[in-house]
Amino acid sequence: MLWLYPQVNKFPKNQRFVLGQEIEKTGLNFLKLIIRANYNQEKSLFLKEASIEINVLLILIRFSKDLHFLSNRQYEFAALQINDISNMLGGWLKYEEHKLRVFN
Repeated sequence: MLWLYPQVNKFPKNQRFVLGQEIEKTGLNFLKLIIRANYNQEKSLFLKEASIEINVLLILIRFSKDLHFLSNRQYEFAALQINDISNMLGGWLKYEEHKLRVFN
């Protein structure tokens, strides 16, 4: 995620404050949801919302590549990172849902 912020600052000025700001906001929302999930008993709710945010982030990154604000190589790097995060998030969500079934 940290890699993404300097890239957004390289977007054209008119898009830095539209698409770039949306990418930053989505990334921060994702992080907040992960923190909330970590400190809450009802983790599944926050993890599902975080899953939506990470998918939105991937779409915004793809859109940035299509508009040529990111190179194919930059997009590949970001997409791989987001995919890894998404896989970890999915594993955590499955674990939490399994835990709910076992203990209820």
